[in-house]
Amino acid sequence: MDLSAGHHARRSIVGPAAGPIKGHKLGPGRRHRPGTRTQFARRRTLDALYREERAGLIAYLARRVGSERARDLAQDVFLRAATSKQLTELVNPAGFLRRIAFNLMVDEARRQKCRVRTQPLLENADAPSRAAQEDAVHVRETRQALEIALAELPEKCARIFAMNRFEKKSYREIHIELGIALPTVDYHMMKALAHLRQALGHSW
Repeated sequence: MDLSAGHHARRSIVGPAAGPIKGHKLGPGRRHRPGTRTQFARRRTLDALYREERAGLIAYLARRVGSERARDLAQDVFLRAATSKQLTELVNPAGFLRRIAFNLMVDEARRQKCRVRTQPLLENADAPSRAAQEDAVHVRETRQALEIALAELPEKCARIFAMNRFEKKSYREIHIELGIALPTVDYHMMKALAHLRQALGHSW
């Protein structure tokens, strides 16, 4: 998608100069890794994009998929945006997000249309296979990487993520328990998922 067309007025969504996240201290012996300055710039841009465009994006999606589905899909849109190379050089932020939203809606429609039932093949069920052993190693490595990535998040953001994903609490339950607004819960989840997607890949 070409977002650099000259007829669009360039719109800056990058905030003040990058710095450590307020309230989040590096632990003993920890140092900023190479590329941390770029990560801060991307987070700052994503924060601004979320604040400025979220309401309009949800309204756009609600007209097409209904208000209930729109909130979930909007979060998926911001997750895609978080890993886009174009994130810090947007000319038309709203158009950028709507293009991602359109592609997600197309993908979802294709999945629903092409869904087929499959029957798993069970071979050597009584003996652990090499693939099963490799899977076990992969799970351990992924768990370790997840713990490291979560430790890099601000405490409140990590806590909200853990309440939702590990304690299986809904956004509304988190909102009531912590006494914060629902959009705040949604915002912190978006930030956590975006960070984990960058750290661990697209499975998050």
